[in-house]
Amino acid sequence: MSMLKEFKAFAMKGNLIDISVGFVMGAAFTAVSSAFIQGIVMPFISLIVQKDFSTWKLRLKAAEKAADGTVIKPEIAVLYGDFISAVIYFLIVAFVMFMVVKAMNSMKKKEEEAPAAPPAPPADVVLLTEIRDLLKK
Repeated sequence: MSMLKEFKAFAMKGNLIDISVGFVMGAAFTAVSSAFIQGIVMPFISLIVQKDFSTWKLRLKAAEKAADGTVIKPEIAVLYGDFISAVIYFLIVAFVMFMVVKAMNSMKKKEEEAPAAPPAPPADVVLLTEIRDLLKK
């Protein structure tokens, strides 16, 4: 029974819940960014290079077809166009995340730049200052 209590305490910790929320938000961000990049960015890049990345491949072995046109053995190919698309996707997401982190860090710096109260002098300095002031009288 204590194992169940330990698990409940672990599962209800704030950090675990924060991580869970972050994971769900990350999954949602992945869906949105994937749709944006594949649906908006990649067509423009394909327009620039005059070819769709998904068609870029290195054919190792052609497909074998029967006399009626049905495929007996599919072709064997290295789909490097899909890899290039994934690299572009990664670079865009990494750049956006860099900009988000940079903005968050600049906001933190502004908060940290608030002037702090000067530290109190050590006790011996305060005592010596009092002695000096008393001697002046």
